[in-house]
Amino acid sequence: MRLGPLPPAAAWQHLDARTGFEVLFTAPGELVGHTSAVEQGEICYVGYRIEVDASWRTMRAEVTGQSAAGRRRVVLERHDGDRWTVDGSPVPLLDGCVDVDLESSAVTNTLPIHRLEFPPGEAVPCPAAYVRADLTVVRLEQTYTARGELRFGYTAPAFDFTTELRYDPSGLIVDYPGIAQRHYS
Repeated sequence: MRLGPLPPAAAWQHLDARTGFEVLFTAPGELVGHTSAVEQGEICYVGYRIEVDASWRTMRAEVTGQSAAGRRRVVLERHDGDRWTVDGSPVPLLDGCVDVDLESSAVTNTLPIHRLEFPPGEAVPCPAAYVRADLTVVRLEQTYTARGELRFGYTAPAFDFTTELRYDPSGLIVDYPGIAQRHYS
């Protein structure tokens, strides 16, 4: 699947799982965004700056956040051999991950779509360095399955979660059922 260039900016309304709004600004090799939301009665924001190489592999992600619990910041870097550091310390649990995935963002589901080929109907594993809304980092096993033009099945067994994601021709999420819908670009 050939994807077009990302728009310079886009926005999503977060629904169901959280109430909020996400904005994204793009430049070559960079995704910069911010989600402000209320989830389970907690008000928070998460900002991010993700750097990718020409093949859409995550190179670095700086994530900041604030809630009633305080302000936080975490920096993830992917090194040769798909080895990761978090705040400068090696995290072997993330070895083999190529993408970063942010719990608070619909945007990061674009990374594997740009990076990989997806044989129709075949589940493709895309484990990610997963940054929770509280900025803790864990490994998330997930798969994407091409289901036709700009539609992918998505599964995250750790959350017992399966859905169908719809994308626009640039590879950005249009509809992430139960999470977010794109409203502006």
